[in-house]
Amino acid sequence: MMYLRHSMRAIAVGMAIVMLVTSLPINFAQAAMVTTDQVVAQSELAGDRERVVRFMAREDVRQQLKALGIDPDEAAQRANTLSDDEVRQIAGKLDELPAGQSAVGVIVGAILIVFLVLLITDLLGLTDVFPFVKSQR
Repeated sequence: MMYLRHSMRAIAVGMAIVMLVTSLPINFAQAAMVTTDQVVAQSELAGDRERVVRFMAREDVRQQLKALGIDPDEAAQRANTLSDDEVRQIAGKLDELPAGQSAVGVIVGAILIVFLVLLITDLLGLTDVFPFVKSQR
């Protein structure tokens, strides 16, 4: 009789646990329509995040960060944890940065190249542009 009472108590405890687990609130999956704008915004955000990560991985950026006393690896880790709005803002700033050098650098470089070409042709005796160059002829 004692064995039967002990086994019934074990079964009752087991059933109570099962009832408790099955009566807990369960979150059901919710389905909703995803608009094209949401998909485009997510893909643009992923692209912006990738651009920021690639920018941080460039060697010239890493060297500049080191020159400023910032650990490039720590900066890259922090860039990975930026919020969506911060990523969009930084990616927008990357678009505004100059792609190379300024127009003044291009003009000075072009003038320097023309000067060197004329100087070499004067030294070879092909032209007579500069009076301070003594030609070989």
